Amino acid sequence: MARSSVSFVKFGPVPMQPHSLAQDSTIAKTVLFLSLTLLLSLPALGQSPSQGPPTGPPVSTPQSPSIAPDDKGSQDVQGDAGQFVFKKKVEEVILHAVVVDQQNDLVSNLPQTEFRVFEDGKPQEITSFHQEKVPVALGILIDNSGSMRPKREGVNRAALNLARSSDPQDEIFIVNFGEESYLDQDFTNDVSKLQAALGKIETRGSTALYDTIVASAAHMKQGAGLQKRILLVVTDGEDNASQESLDEALQQLQKKDSPVVYMIALLNPARRTSSAIRALQAISQNTGGTAYFPTDVREVDSITRNIASAIRSQYVIGYKSSSNATGHVYHAIQVDAYDSSHRKLRVRTRTGYYSDSVGGAP
Repeated sequence: MARSSVSFVKFGPVPMQPHSLAQDSTIAKTVLFLSLTLLLSLPALGQSPSQGPPTGPPVSTPQSPSIAPDDKGSQDVQGDAGQFVFKKKVEEVILHAVVVDQQNDLVSNLPQTEFRVFEDGKPQEITSFHQEKVPVALGILIDNSGSMRPKREGVNRAALNLARSSDPQDEIFIVNFGEESYLDQDFTNDVSKLQAALGKIETRGSTALYDTIVASAAHMKQGAGLQKRILLVVTDGEDNASQESLDEALQQLQKKDSPVVYMIALLNPARRTSSAIRALQAISQNTGGTAYFPTDVREVDSITRNIASAIRSQYVIGYKSSSNATGHVYHAIQVDAYDSSHRKLRVRTRTGYYSDSVGGAP
């Protein structure tokens, strides 16, 4: 059976040619333009040409799995003639937060009263809160470039240990990537299938890191019915083959329902540049994850255990945005937490999200 090549948001039964999101956008715009031209050239059914289009409520869009709709937050707005104008639905923004103390040790069992949430600098009311073990959707993305070959045995061992320690309800997929990326195992909790996928080592070519992360995040939204979503990325170098830039990748990963990204970077001294470190840190920190920079592949196993503990210790915090901004707007998020002595703790969660809906609700 042919390997499934990952090309941005495309996954299929056979390898696919790389293409850019800009190409997708151009095609979509062309189709939309032609469709609108055809529709506008014809009179509406059952109406004379002088009649205007019928009015009515807008078509609703599918809800994101990580956003909980609340009908109580809906508002009907009427015009001067009592006509329906729009309906604003306030929805819950869901955050997954890890809390650590000054020694970087995980802090569990904090009550809701010890948390403060701010969006764009304004305090927000917490509407839901819990810390409990829930099923996880996990994507393991491993660099398959030539320089990774001597490190793959140790990396694969750590990845399998992580899979074996997962709960039966967890779902894991495997992507091996270089210049092209392959979905070698889709969502499963079968360790033997994951092991077989990790064994598909064909080290060659460059590293399309950003493209692979964006494509895997899109696949996770489409295929995972679980709310807690994690990407674990293992690489040994900078991106040198993606069509996505770092900024473009970050915009994709800062959508409200995107996964948390953890990075393990086995950079050799020649590749341990400040630009490489900053890029990997930007991806992880902006999504609520952490970037690790081990100097020896033997450290990867303990790092994956730390990541597993952090995932299981996450607080799930929900709030309803008070923003009235419209359009494609970025909202900065800050979460503060305090211990029983009112000392401020460190919180790792996503730094913000892009809102696309009317009325500012995400």
